[in-house]
Formats: sequence, structure tokens, C-alpha cells
Amino acid sequence: MTDKPWHHTARGFRNPPGSPHLKPDAGTYWRFIGRMLRQSRQPQVVPPDHALGPDEALAGWQALQSGPALMWLGHAAFLLRLDGRTILLDPFLGDEAGPVRGLSPKRFVAPGLTPEQLPPIDILAISHNHYDHLCADTLARLPNRGRTTLVVPLRLGSYFRKLGFGQVVELDWHEQHEQQGLRITALPAIHWSKRTAFDANRTLWAGFALAGEGLNLCFTGDTAYHPAVFREIGRRHGPFDHALVPIGAYEPRAIMAGHHANPEEGVMLGRDMGARRLVAMHWGTVMLTDEPPFEPPGRFLAAAAAAGYAPEDAWLMRIGETRALKPWPQN
Repeated sequence: MTDKPWHHTARGFRNPPGSPHLKPDAGTYWRFIGRMLRQSRQPQVVPPDHALGPDEALAGWQALQSGPALMWLGHAAFLLRLDGRTILLDPFLGDEAGPVRGLSPKRFVAPGLTPEQLPPIDILAISHNHYDHLCADTLARLPNRGRTTLVVPLRLGSYFRKLGFGQVVELDWHEQHEQQGLRITALPAIHWSKRTAFDANRTLWAGFALAGEGLNLCFTGDTAYHPAVFREIGRRHGPFDHALVPIGAYEPRAIMAGHHANPEEGVMLGRDMGARRLVAMHWGTVMLTDEPPFEPPGRFLAAAAAAGYAPEDAWLMRIGETRALKPWPQN
């Protein structure tokens, strides 16, 4: 009989050893909650080049039908074509990121595509159960759920089986699911899970490595930063041609440093994993934290340049934009 992995506990799960763990004082925490209740539903001034219209988004996706491609749908949601399959990642495409309609954070820019505009989805991968990643409104509107394979972390499958998905696969960290040559591996992440007042950390959280068609991609999901965690991911599963890294929802650090990477940490974790190109995500869609919503891009680009990434290898995509994916040139 083998011992349980470190991240398994009697009641659920915990982060990898050495992960940052913060306990802000009650005043700091409740003042933050008060600010978010006041601010997270306010309209924001959105730069005109931040998002494409739905017609332009659809045209861009359809123009790249012959090979691997990636569309940013907003926040941490992506549409990915890899190895002939269409994959949907963390599709928060609804209006609000929370359990209480009318009080939850409200998105300030439309998604790249609505659920009804999406092409048929072969694989849906969801990193954890927070409302800005597991969106019940989006899932209810997805067509053809019976033909979609769902890939989720441990103990999250029962939520989706009730919704009529054709196949539900639960993965522990480092476990793999293969589907006709496409390989999906669940990766450690430094975060937490909670859907109600009574289920904190009862389900696992994860990132995903997706490999096929000569490409190796990493989608980190939500995560804080610790070098040992991401160097180990790189050693075991890298290097990666592209890493989708979080750059938003990071202030105040007294609360968020244990849950979300800031832009500089997003670059560092990508570098630690051996990512050759970085794609910024988890920003510019919904206000969840204190930083100005359009602060992350400048910090991300500056950090990527300082870390040695060429401008063409640090991607800031527009919502609805599609880009072709290509393997890193072999020496």
C-alpha cells in the first residue's frame, strides 16, 4: 500500500509543498471584499483595439482551418484546434463571475464568441470550479454536449455528468488522458477550489499540458508562483512551445500572492517551465481584484523582454483574435 500524494488530505486537497500560503488579517480581507462589491460591476473604459467583433472573430477562426490555432475568448477561456480536434479551455462566457446574480463581478467586455457561436467541441477542459472558470451559464448553452469529452481535476466530474456530457475524465496531477494521439496531462497548480460555503478544497485544481501534432502546450489555469513547482513541471512535461500564463487578478498581494501570479511571476513561471512562447491570459475581461484592469499588459511585456523573450514570443492577443500555432524550430 502506497502513501497518498502530498496534495491529498482527509477532507480534500492542498497545494504542493513550499507553496506560498498567506493568512491576511480579517480587516484587510473584508475591506477588499467591500471594495469588490462596489467596484466589480462598474463599467470600464475599454481600449478600442482590445476586442474583435463576433463577425471578425469567426472569420479569423475560419481562416485558419488547416492547422493548429488558438483563439482567446477572454479571461482564461480559449478555443484551441490541435491534432484535428477542437478544444475549449475554461469557458467563462457568461455575464457574471459569481453565484449571486446582480451582485457578482460583471464582465466589462463581451466574449470573443458566445456559446452558440462556438464550433462543435470535441474536448472541454476545465481547471477548477471557481465561477470565472466553471461557468454554469456557458455550460448550459453549449451545443452537442453528448459528443464532448470533458477533462477535469479529481472529484469535479459529478458536476458535469448531470449536464449530459458524453464522457467525463477526472485526472490527478501528472495523470494523462490520450485520445487518438492527443495527450492531455493534468499539472500541479498553486490555487484552491470552492463553489459553495461548504466545499472548500474538496475538488482538485490543475493546469493542463496538451500535446499533439508536434506541439506541446501548457495551460496553467489559475495559479500563484513558486519556482520549484514550475521547474518540476518543466522537467517532467516540458519544454513547451507555448504556455498560456496568468497575468491578472493579483492585488492586493497580501491576499492574492498565494493564489494568483502577477505579470512578472507569470513570465517567471513560463520561463521556469521551459516555455518558448508566452500567451497572456486571465486579464482584461472582469474585475476581480484591485489593480487597474489594463495595467497587466505593460508589466507583462516589460517582464518578458527582461527575461529574454523576443517581442514575437510574448503574445498579447485581442479578445476574439485567432493565431496559428507552430512548433518551435528544431536545431
